[in-house]
Amino acid sequence: MKVSVKYFGIIAEAAGRDEEVLEVAWEISVNELKEQQVQKYKIPDAEAVQLAVNQNLNKEVELKEGDEVAFLPPFAGG
Repeated sequence: MKVSVKYFGIIAEAAGRDEEVLEVAWEISVNELKEQQVQKYKIPDAEAVQLAVNQNLNKEVELKEGDEVAFLPPFAGG
């Protein structure tokens, strides 16, 4: 299945791109996709990276054809 992946901030810098379309296995979880991309692009501070699927921060959602997954860098509050 195909999913759109968007990268922001330092993650986009590490990946060398802002977005891409990936062909992934139907049974891949959001966390597995994160692990795969973190290793592929050597994304720094991987534990602090959050994912949003279709603009929702929810790690438990199952990926479906056409989903959009955003890799969000650590946020600083204040």
